[in-house]
Amino acid sequence: MIRGIDHVQVNAPQGHEQQARAFFSAFLGLPEVQKPDVLRANGGVWFGLPDGRQIHTGVAEAFIPSEKGHVCLFCDDLDVVLARAEEFGVVWSLDVRLPLRRIYLSDPWGNRMEIVEGRHASPPHPTAAGA
Repeated sequence: MIRGIDHVQVNAPQGHEQQARAFFSAFLGLPEVQKPDVLRANGGVWFGLPDGRQIHTGVAEAFIPSEKGHVCLFCDDLDVVLARAEEFGVVWSLDVRLPLRRIYLSDPWGNRMEIVEGRHASPPHPTAAGA
């Protein structure tokens, strides 16, 4: 029935669009994609991922940063991301609890974000049907 994720939306404060472009396009290297005309008045910016999925930023009137729930992006070489973070002054923290390299950082508005080298494993849960 469900085949995947089309996009995720990250909440941001009113007037965040230039910061979004600096973070998602300039720092992370994601191209901005055009929002449908009917949605432009809502504010926010959309960015494309190499696999066709998207990250959208949206204006939250009573914005509160998400410090736990987060978007997780993946890369082939975390050292490239770390060098880029240093270049852009983006603060990150390493998490070594799992057997893959990963960092946490925050977007310009304090929302938590994870970046992993490779991918999280997805073995079926032992109680899942057919397992």
